Amino acid sequence: MDLIINALIFIVTVVLTVQFFCQDGEWHFRNGVPAFRYFTVLSNDFCAATALLLCFAPGRTWAWTLKYIGTAAVTVTMLTVLFFLGPNMGYKKLLSGVDLFMHLLTPLCAIVSFCFFEKRGMTFCISLLGMLPVLLYAILYLYKVILAPENRRWEDFYGFNKNGKWPISLAAMLIGSFAVSMLFLFLQNGI
Repeated sequence: MDLIINALIFIVTVVLTVQFFCQDGEWHFRNGVPAFRYFTVLSNDFCAATALLLCFAPGRTWAWTLKYIGTAAVTVTMLTVLFFLGPNMGYKKLLSGVDLFMHLLTPLCAIVSFCFFEKRGMTFCISLLGMLPVLLYAILYLYKVILAPENRRWEDFYGFNKNGKWPISLAAMLIGSFAVSMLFLFLQNGI
């Protein structure tokens, strides 16, 4: 069952990602690249790659650890949509089409496979690796939204710097990703 779920995560995510590059039935590389600004796309693609790795190396600790990091990343994506972006932007927009898969269904599949079929116990130090995607993306987002030269900045599409409150958003995201990591530590160890 785990092999099927991981294969599905990979296949569905690849199909969805390819859609970013297609317009009117034609391949347009430039159209797809901006999608990789979003943590949603990055976390889902990383999780899909780790799911594929686990299909080919199911007994390898490094593959399992990478799948954990990918699962933690898409869990943060899902929870951010459910508790922060959804109330601000509307659930209908964020839970339909491609976003239904990337914001909800694929993360749920990753969580189920990791917690029920890939259970093997986890140390506290390994659990902290689940924060790595959020930390790395926070650095990128902070630079591209606030610190980059004005003509090279991204718009604040997540609203993390609304009214100059990026320190609060950063702290909330790091605390949230720590909580997700601790939840997986708890679920893996069956405490």
